[in-house]
Amino acid sequence: KMAEFLNLTQLKTSLKETILFDYYTAGFWWAKEMNFSLIQISGFMGLLNFALENLSIRRMTLGENVKELERAVTGIRETESEEGGDLNLFSIDQGKAIVDFLFSSLFQYYKAYEYLFHVRREESVLSNE
Repeated sequence: KMAEFLNLTQLKTSLKETILFDYYTAGFWWAKEMNFSLIQISGFMGLLNFALENLSIRRMTLGENVKELERAVTGIRETESEEGGDLNLFSIDQGKAIVDFLFSSLFQYYKAYEYLFHVRREESVLSNE
């Protein structure tokens, strides 16, 4: 269902799609384990997408992306896009946990994600398996 929702059609042959699928799936299950409500899960998934778009589309540095995430989580609407957090959506402890999650998932591997999105390379398919 997640791959369908994200419109990932080449999971078996695209490294980029597989990595994105893993990123969003890990985030979704983490939010479920945190006992987030459906609205909170939706907001959290929006934050995951927001941080990833800052890297992939807006080509923000790690520092810029962290600042944007801080603004989004704290509810300050001075971000480049209107996507962001809602001050009343998460408690302070949940907000800290979200930041910790993003640091251990996306930000810790920021250079690898930059490479994934911005370095042109040929993809060779060895087989359908």
